[in-house]
Amino acid sequence: MKCLSCENISLQIICKKCQENLLIPSFHKRELEHGFYNYSFYSFSEIEKFIISKYYFHGDRIFNILASLSFKQFANNFDFSETVYSIGIDEHTRHEFSQTAILSRHLKSKNIVPLFNKLKATNIVKYAGHNLEFRQKNKRKFKTTLTNKKIILVDDLITTGTTILEAKKALESKNNEVLFSLTLADAKI
Repeated sequence: MKCLSCENISLQIICKKCQENLLIPSFHKRELEHGFYNYSFYSFSEIEKFIISKYYFHGDRIFNILASLSFKQFANNFDFSETVYSIGIDEHTRHEFSQTAILSRHLKSKNIVPLFNKLKATNIVKYAGHNLEFRQKNKRKFKTTLTNKKIILVDDLITTGTTILEAKKALESKNNEVLFSLTLADAKI
């Protein structure tokens, strides 16, 4: 098979050499609202061809590699005085897999417990390629039964931040505390 990145022959979908180039993420911080931040591991332009793999049958393998290089490393260094839960934003499977569930699973550590199917959109709308106005008019309408937890929100990409803030609001309405959000990439960087 060929490496998706360099197109050299490889046993893995992303060869070891290209994985080494991704090993040191360029960690980014963006304030979404006063005191609430999103942290991203890459700029969208760095990993665009990998992010769009979510639309293809091989995307789960790519997301597992990316999550191992970023989310897993973050989790191994994350220290908190109590248990924190990671929640993937809308883990529906429009495709063959849920990229947010894969990312969240890689956060499992001594301080982080991934929970699955705890935050669902009742309005399934695709935001890809749409502007902020469209996103604001077509809310996801998240539902959750989760209560009284400290949470890290997980998504693959942050563009405008509206999805993350809507998810945060839904969780907070059930007395949860959302500490921050983590994404693989930030589209504004």
